Order: sequence, then C-alpha cells, then structure tokens
Amino acid sequence: MLRRSMIKMLSFMGLFIVGLGYFKFQQISAAIAMGESQGPPPEAITTVTAQESSWPSLYEVVGSLEASQGVMVSAEDPGKVVRIAFDSGAQVKKGDVLVQLDTSVEEANLRAAEARLDLARKNLKRSQSLRSERANAETDLNAAEAEARQAAGEVDSIRAVIARKTISAPFDGRAGIRKVNLGQYLLSSNEIVPVYALDPLFFSFSLPERYVHSAQLGQKFKLQTDAYPGEGFEGVITAVDPQVDPVTRNFKLQGTIPNSDGKLRPGMFARAEVSCGADEKVIPVPATSVAYAPYGNSIYIVQTMRDEKKGVDYLGVRQQFVKLGQSRGDLVSIVEGLKPGEQIASSGVFKLRPGAQVTINNTVTPGDKLSPTVVDN
Repeated sequence: MLRRSMIKMLSFMGLFIVGLGYFKFQQISAAIAMGESQGPPPEAITTVTAQESSWPSLYEVVGSLEASQGVMVSAEDPGKVVRIAFDSGAQVKKGDVLVQLDTSVEEANLRAAEARLDLARKNLKRSQSLRSERANAETDLNAAEAEARQAAGEVDSIRAVIARKTISAPFDGRAGIRKVNLGQYLLSSNEIVPVYALDPLFFSFSLPERYVHSAQLGQKFKLQTDAYPGEGFEGVITAVDPQVDPVTRNFKLQGTIPNSDGKLRPGMFARAEVSCGADEKVIPVPATSVAYAPYGNSIYIVQTMRDEKKGVDYLGVRQQFVKLGQSRGDLVSIVEGLKPGEQIASSGVFKLRPGAQVTINNTVTPGDKLSPTVVDN
C-alpha cells in the first residue's frame, strides 16, 4: 500500500515538472519571437547632405624658422679679454667691436717691426742711389729690396694679429647671450657670442615630387606659429632645390619672411600652406563622418531600406568605402565614393553596422568649419 502511494506521488511530481518545463519553453519561445519581430532599437545619429565644393589646392607643410644670417663669433687667436663692448641681446651693426683681446705684446712687436721697416727702406733708397751711379753691385740692390719687402711683410703680419684680436660684428643683427667674461683667457676657436640677422627670416620645407611643376620662385605662402595663434605671416618662395631626394621623393624649398617687427625668432616651429596648382573639386564632410580602418576608410549613407522578412521599409545605413583627400579644420575631403546629394551619418558612426536601423536627431551637429577657433571658457 505504501509502495503504491509513493509511485503515485512520484508520477504526479514528474508530470508537474514536465508541465512546468513546457510552459516555460512556450514563454521563452514567445519572447524570442517577439524580439525577432521587433529587432534592436534604432541608433540615434546626426546627418549631413553631401555637397560639392571647390577647395584651393593647398599643401600643408611644417618646418623651423632660420636666421637669414647666423654665426657663432669665436676667437681666432688666443688672448686675454680686456674689453667687452656689447650687451647680451643687443642690436649690433656690422663692424661694431664686440670684444677686445690684449694686444700689448703685439703692439710692442709692431713698433719694433716698423723701426726695422723704416731702416730697410732707407737702406733700399741708398742702394738705389749708389746703383744709379754704379757705385755698388746689383746684388746689393736686390738684397736691399728683399730686406725691405720682408720688413713690410712682418709689419703686416703683426697688424693682422692685432686686427684679429679686435673681434667685431660680421653683419647687422642681434647678439645672443655672451659666453665670455672680462679677464678670461680665450684659446683659438673659443665661442664668444652668437649673432643673428632677424630681418628677414628663412623658412625651409619640402614638397612631394608631384608638385615640382607648380612651385615657383616668387610664389606667396602664409605661415603660422604657436607663439602667435590666429596670426598669419606672409612669405615668398625665394629658392627651389633643383634635386629631388631619391629616398623621400621630396624636394626642398626656401621661403623668405619679412620680420621688421622682430616677432619671429630663429628656431620657432611653424606651419605653412603652399598653393600647389588650380582649385580642385571635392566633397567635404565632417571628419566625424569617417570610420577609419586599416583595411579602408568608409562612411555610412542614410537611405530607405527594405526588411524582406517583415516586408516593411525602414530608415537604415549602407556602408560605403571612400578615398580621402586633404583635411582642413573640421572637414575632410572625399575624392571618390560619394556623390553630391547623398545623406550620410555625421556622428555616431562607431556604433553603426551595414543595414542598421537609425533615427535622425540633428539638434546638435559636429563642427564643419575650415578654420575652427578655440574658445576658452
């Protein structure tokens, strides 16, 4: 009797478990079917309509500013510094004395050499007079002439040493920070002070070889520096290297920038835009529209799509691989893969996939300026 009751109870519980499992299976199946029928929620994006535009054919280059003339003034002969005739950072003119070295020994030697020269010239004059009367041999006259020339050369040599110990500015410019002190003994080639000519300045840069036909002497360019944000400086191309580098396939150019106000300094980092031919037709889009990838850059075109399973139309996106051109400000140009009039996603592309359903919200759109400015809050 007890055994029969146990069998009934176990049978009842088994039927209950099977029924409960079947009920849950039906619930899960219905939820899955509902999810498949509804699909994922649409992604919110901003959009922009592609329009063709004409961009100047500009190439952006970077480089450093260089002094049109710049040297490190050094000592040619050893000597003790007896006078410093300039201040660090001062303007100097060509020929201005910068440093005077001690020349007391050379000046004494010069006086002795000048005395020997005076005597040699008197002897030469006497020999010439005697020779005119044939009172001496021609060899005596030749010896007197040689002695006079030797004495003159000795005087010139000592004067040259004295001149080298009077160290002057080689050109108009601005002196740097001096590296010597009064009373210091300088050896040959010891550095004294750098001198730079600051007006004008040079800007050296390189362009790819495909622009070798368009870079011309006298062509203007605009330069900007981090020291003066938002301020442009105009320059002119004054030299073009005739050789293209066989490794980089670039060729060098040199521009000249007026700097009468002295704002620019040698060594400054600078950016410039150089015109490289006629304007080109491009389709500019916000840089946020592009999905960058190693296998190719792409955009998402917004269009009406068809869900064949449900038999309904919806607003979705189609991935389109494109070829990019130059970037300027907030925009990047597309040269292949996009047609004017097509609507593309301008933000939120990182969360899109081909065929994804989207909803458009253009309340706040990404920047689309060629020359954006930073606003400090």
